[in-house]
Amino acid sequence: MRVLFFGDIVARAGRRAVAQVLPGWQKKYSPQLIIGCVDNLAHGKGATIKTIIELKDIGFNAFTTGDHVLNSPQGLELVTDDSLPIVRPLNVPVGTPGVGARKISIGKHQVLLVHLMGQVFMPGDYDSPVTAVDQLLQDETLVKDVAGIIVDVHAEATSEKVALGWYLDGRVTAVLGTHTHIPTADAWIMPKGTAYVTDIGMTGVRESVLGVKTNIILDRFVNEGKERFEPAEAGTVLVTAMLIDFDAKNGRASAIERIAESVTIA
Repeated sequence: MRVLFFGDIVARAGRRAVAQVLPGWQKKYSPQLIIGCVDNLAHGKGATIKTIIELKDIGFNAFTTGDHVLNSPQGLELVTDDSLPIVRPLNVPVGTPGVGARKISIGKHQVLLVHLMGQVFMPGDYDSPVTAVDQLLQDETLVKDVAGIIVDVHAEATSEKVALGWYLDGRVTAVLGTHTHIPTADAWIMPKGTAYVTDIGMTGVRESVLGVKTNIILDRFVNEGKERFEPAEAGTVLVTAMLIDFDAKNGRASAIERIAESVTIA
């Protein structure tokens, strides 16, 4: 099977760029499962039902979130809407609405999508991702008969992501990092067959700071400015994703590759 996984898609510019690039990628790479991280999808912070449907309509099959979505105005509505194939972080306090893992049906196969939140340098009250994922993988109702298990680790610290990669090697199909918006050059197949990358990188305006207007961030660093973050909405957008191939019989990955394309958004 082939999975196409987009990292953090930032604001309207990111959505417009993906809409331009995806049809060509579908024709060229023939992915069977398309997943996107939507933590910054709506105006750079969180997501809305409208923006999720926008991506569904162009071919996305499922979505992960992050630290912003649950705190966004429609966050709770998003993660509790059964018509939306979306997962919130697994390792949140008991009683948090939504699910942290979801089976996605693709033809005759099912793929389990899991979302973990890092604890290091991350604001918020998150439980141990190790404990959470251990409990999940012991749940036969979730893991039995799935073709593969894809894990999005939304985390700040590279060391935490790398450690989780080693911890899950051979137990899941892929461990893919999101959140920092900067692509890392360490995509590989780990010794026991898990595809790994520390961060996929964002789909957002290059002439920005992590998708935010450059002048706002420079003012914060230089003058301790307090202006509200606003997403960059025009310029060169680098559309970035990971392409993962795996064997549906045993869930082991055989290839992982970063693909990227630049488009101009006016």
